Amino acid sequence: MDEYDLNATSFADAIDVGRSSISHIISGRNKPSLEFVMKIIAAFPEVELYWLLNGKGSFPKKTIVNIPPRKNDENQLEANFEEKKQSEQKDTPDSIEQIFPNQSESRTSSNSEIEQIVIFYKDGTFKNFLP
Repeated sequence: MDEYDLNATSFADAIDVGRSSISHIISGRNKPSLEFVMKIIAAFPEVELYWLLNGKGSFPKKTIVNIPPRKNDENQLEANFEEKKQSEQKDTPDSIEQIFPNQSESRTSSNSEIEQIVIFYKDGTFKNFLP
């Protein structure tokens, strides 16, 4: 309202709501409804929704121009993805000892019983064995 030098009455008229709605929101009696917020955004498209809801961000809204990637950029994105995928595969441990280095000790006490054995395969499948 301050930005456009509007009083409560003219602001209510601009967003097509009742004047009492503005009065109640300004006084703190009521919180704005989603419909109320959407009317503000419709009447003033330069108002950033996040700024309006949270008081953070920028006002007026900064326009972001979406430029489609060039063909070379798409190829570079695919190459970066493949490189990241390969580096993640290199970091994958080959054995249970690499995952749990301090847990590879033998448990042969007479009180220990095997509850289940699960074998995981590299293709993402597994087999579950119950004694």
